[in-house]
Amino acid sequence: MTDTLTQAAEALNAKMDGGGFDGSAKFQIEDMGAIVLDSDGARVSDDETDVTMSADAETFEAILSGELNPTAAFMSGKLTVDGDMGTAMKLASALA
Repeated sequence: MTDTLTQAAEALNAKMDGGGFDGSAKFQIEDMGAIVLDSDGARVSDDETDVTMSADAETFEAILSGELNPTAAFMSGKLTVDGDMGTAMKLASALA
């Protein structure tokens, strides 16, 4: 499972590519662990962040691949957000 998280963190780093995300966010993936994104990039971690977004692995993969819009995932209940909604919106823009 750690390999999956490491690969996801690498994919997020490539997708962000210095995208100027200045907050801190955590993707909490059910039964797998967490990935933290901040100004240093994405890494496997469970550090405290401004916002935590929780989803199952399938939803996270769909968001990461671009098949599922993060806002649509939130509105449909597939993604839960705990913390600063403004930071979550900045991240969604950076990942677009």
